[in-house]
Amino acid sequence: MSVLNWIDRRFPATKVWNEHLAEYYAPKNFNFWYFFGSLALLVLVNQIVTGVWLAMAYKPSAADAFASVEYIMRDMDYGWLIRYLHSTGASAFFIVVYLHMFRGLIYGSYREPRELVWIIGLVIYLIMMATAFFGYLLPWGQMSYWGAQVIVNLFAAVPFIGEDLSIWIRGDYVISDATLNRFFALHFLLPFVLAALVFIHIVALHKVGSNNPDGIEIKQNKDAQGIPRDGIRFHPYYTVKDTVGVGVFLIFFTAVVFFWPDVGGLFLEAPNFEPANPLKTPEHIAPVWYFTPFYAMLRAIPPMFGSQFPGVLVMFASILILFALPWLDRSPVKSIRYKGGIFKFAIVVFAISFVILGYLGMIPSTRMLLGLEASLWAQIFTGLYFLFFILMPWYSRLSQAQPVPERVTA
Repeated sequence: MSVLNWIDRRFPATKVWNEHLAEYYAPKNFNFWYFFGSLALLVLVNQIVTGVWLAMAYKPSAADAFASVEYIMRDMDYGWLIRYLHSTGASAFFIVVYLHMFRGLIYGSYREPRELVWIIGLVIYLIMMATAFFGYLLPWGQMSYWGAQVIVNLFAAVPFIGEDLSIWIRGDYVISDATLNRFFALHFLLPFVLAALVFIHIVALHKVGSNNPDGIEIKQNKDAQGIPRDGIRFHPYYTVKDTVGVGVFLIFFTAVVFFWPDVGGLFLEAPNFEPANPLKTPEHIAPVWYFTPFYAMLRAIPPMFGSQFPGVLVMFASILILFALPWLDRSPVKSIRYKGGIFKFAIVVFAISFVILGYLGMIPSTRMLLGLEASLWAQIFTGLYFLFFILMPWYSRLSQAQPVPERVTA
C-alpha cells in the first residue's frame, strides 16, 4: 500500500482507476451489442503487439519485402502465427468496429450529449482505414501492389492538384521502393495515434456517460449519494461480463487463425502469395473486403469528361456524411426500441445496402446478377445508402415514436 501511496503522490493512478473503472457507473441494461467496444480495444492491442514483432523481421524494400514475409512465415520461430494473428486481427478489427458503429446507429449513441464521442469515433475509423491502406502494400504481393496502384491513382482524378498529389503520396511516378518505405513508416506510426485517440474517445465517453438500449440518461436520476439509480459500477460487473465476451470472441478468432487464416481469399487474397510484378496485371483487382463497399460506390459513378473524380467524390462523401449524423436525426427519441416503423425500415435498408455494396465491390463490375450488371446494382444501392442520410431529417421526424420509460428496462 505504501508503494501505491508513493505513486499517487506523483501520478493520479488511483484517481484514474476510480473515475474510469471502479467508480464509473454504467447503465445496468447493457446487452450483447456493448461487447464490441471492448473487443475493438483488445484487437487494437493485438495489432500493435504483433505489428511491432513483425517489424523486427520485415524489410521495407521492393527487393526484399516479399522475401522477408516468406522468411517470417517459414523460418522465424512462430512467425507464421504472429503474421496470421496480425492479418486476421486486421479483418477482426473492422468487423468489431463496424458492429460497434452499427450499435451506435441503432441506439442513437451519436445524439446529444454524445456528438463529440461520435465524431472522435469517426476520426478513429478514418485513421483505421488509412492504417489498413498503408499496410495493404507491405506484403509486396500482386494484389497488394496493384490494389495500391489503383487506390493511389484515384487521387490523380482530383482537379488541378491530382497529378502532384498522387506523386506526393507515392514519392515517385509509380509504386516503388520509395512508396513502400513511406507506407511502412506510416503504417508503424498510425496505430499509436489510434491508441491515443481511443484514450480520448473513452475519456469523452465517461464525461457524458454511456448510452444504453433505452436511450435514457442515467445521470439525470441519482440518489441522495449522487449515484445513478439505473447504474452499476463498471468494475467488477462489466469487466467480468466483457471477459466472457472476450473468451467467446477468442474462440472464433483463434479458430480462423489456426484453421482458416485466408477465409477463402477474403482476409488473404490468393494473388498476394505471388511477388509483385509491375508487368503482370491480375485478372480482377479489388481491395480487401472492408474497403469494398466504398470501392463499389466509386465504380458505380461513371466518369465525367474522362475523369473519375465524381466517383472519388462520392466515395469520400459516403464516409464524411457520417459526421453529420447527430444533426440529421430529428426523432424525439434516441433508441430504435422506441422509434417508429419508418425509421426501423430505413435502418434495415441501409444495413442491407452496405452489405450488398461490399459484395459488389469484390466482383467484376460487368458481371450479370439477376439480369443486371453489377455496376447498375451498385448505382441502386449507392443511392439507397445516401438516401438514408439525405431523407433522415424528414422520416426521423415523421416516424411515430413510442413513449420512453422513465427508468431503464431490464
